[in-house]
Amino acid sequence: MTREEKSQVIEELTGQLADNANIYLADISGLNAGTTSDLRRACFKANVSLAVVKNTLLAKAMEASEKDFGELPTTLKGNTSIMYSETGNAPAKVIKAFRKKSNKPLLKGAFIEEAIYIGDEQLDMLVDIKSKEELIGEIVTLLQSPAKNVISALKSGGGTIAGIIKTLSEKEG
Repeated sequence: MTREEKSQVIEELTGQLADNANIYLADISGLNAGTTSDLRRACFKANVSLAVVKNTLLAKAMEASEKDFGELPTTLKGNTSIMYSETGNAPAKVIKAFRKKSNKPLLKGAFIEEAIYIGDEQLDMLVDIKSKEELIGEIVTLLQSPAKNVISALKSGGGTIAGIIKTLSEKEG
């Protein structure tokens, strides 16, 4: 690979790192061609991009990136594959499901919405991470709940002030 080709790859990786909020690093070494193909298919179905990268080029792209990857570059040893996803837990779910049939891929680390996770032991926690949309939905539901209680109390009171006060006092007790 020439210097120009390397710098072009680093530039592309830097752009991908900038464009993605959820980045996983995994080790898929030892998987045969058929199993690797199955993993790629599973990633595609889950809207996860998977690419094998050279550690030195990825390290340089991380360095050039505006994001703070903390300890993540220290995991760049041996075979490294990078996984990108819109949803923070999608790659973790793919890895966990795939590991029911194989002992790979191993999670090296992850960068999710600016939080850094190092090591394969983080996999179960990453599977349970909620997406931004899921969290917003839960907050909206929690915020709507008290308003619904007040509206139902007002409706059940018959519309009179005495009825409303009676209904509200019964709900508190």
